[in-house]
Amino acid sequence: MPGPDVDASIRGARRDGIAVGLATAAYGISFGALSVASGLDVWQTCFLSLVMFTGGSQFALVGVIGAGGAAAGGSAIAAAALLGVRNVVYGMRMRPVVSEHGLAHRVAAAWLTIDESTAVALAQDDERAARVGFWVTGLAIFVGWNLTTLLGALIGDALGDTRAYGLDAAAAAAFLGLLWPRLKRVQAGATAVLAAVVATVATPVLAPGLPVLVAAVVAVVVGWFDLFRRREAAG
Repeated sequence: MPGPDVDASIRGARRDGIAVGLATAAYGISFGALSVASGLDVWQTCFLSLVMFTGGSQFALVGVIGAGGAAAGGSAIAAAALLGVRNVVYGMRMRPVVSEHGLAHRVAAAWLTIDESTAVALAQDDERAARVGFWVTGLAIFVGWNLTTLLGALIGDALGDTRAYGLDAAAAAAFLGLLWPRLKRVQAGATAVLAAVVATVATPVLAPGLPVLVAAVVAVVVGWFDLFRRREAAG
């Protein structure tokens, strides 16, 4: 039987998962309204949250579509997929924690492997607490995100032309809100600034969606060679 310390760790992981799940799910309202503002209907918006289920990629997708319309669909998909690559890395890191059961269990775990579920799991000191934190966080966000997506889409649909309320320009602001807490180190902050400059310069000369991809490639190159972190260590 687990000891008192393990029980306390599990309870703490459960509390963390529920708290993070509730806070993250609130973003679903913004996504639902922004998706409708970008041209998707209510059911397309809900299907996107159900199947894609990764906030950063979803905001990127509707942001590019909102800027360039249907013609930017290819760029929107590419941008969303590029952001989704990080979940592959999370999956490799979380495999020892969630892979002790069968195929259905692994598929469900893969679906719920996102920034928040990984972060809560890795913050735990005990393996059982990490497992509980992962599942509680993932399930709480999945249920909450899909419900609030529907609510946001219905609100946006009821408003009619959401561009009149400035929602067509809010996707970038919402995405920045997701990104900002992660810019705590010199490497991350410098990479974000460089990518933003590249995207700003490229926007007048490239089709909608392509500046995001160019900026993403720049960010990948900087991260691959670890340029700013090396300078930080040298300093």
